[in-house]
Formats: sequence, structure tokens, C-alpha cells
Amino acid sequence: MHTTASRLAGAAWRRSRHSGKQGNCVELAPADRAAAGHVAVRNSRFPDEPALLLTRTDLAALLSEVRAGRFDDLLEGA
Repeated sequence: MHTTASRLAGAAWRRSRHSGKQGNCVELAPADRAAAGHVAVRNSRFPDEPALLLTRTDLAALLSEVRAGRFDDLLEGA
């Protein structure tokens, strides 16, 4: 599911403390009442583009897989 940036006006976006200053960051924010229980995810370089909405359960599963290194193969050649 996704939503428009205008629906997320005033969202409290956060990014990892490990993010660099190049602006290539993933930002997260709790979604509004219309999408309660979801977390919005956006690319900091394109803040006015649509944001992905994940359930908290799906976000937890994604972060668990990232921490376990299951996406490390995508970094090959990066």
C-alpha cells in the first residue's frame, strides 16, 4: 500500500543515525489515523513522492531479515 506525500504533511520523519549527508536515506514515520498501525517509508531524496505504507508487523519482519544479512547479496558490486 502507498500514500501521497500531501497526506503525510507534518509527519515526524526519522532516519537512521548511520545515514550519511549525501541525502540517500530511507526515512520512516508513523502513519496518520487513516492508516493507523502502519509506518510510512520514503526516500529522503524525493520527499514529495508517494510513500510506502507497511504494517508494523511487516516492518519488523523486514528489519529482522536485513539484520540477518538476507539482502547482503544485493550489495555485490556496489
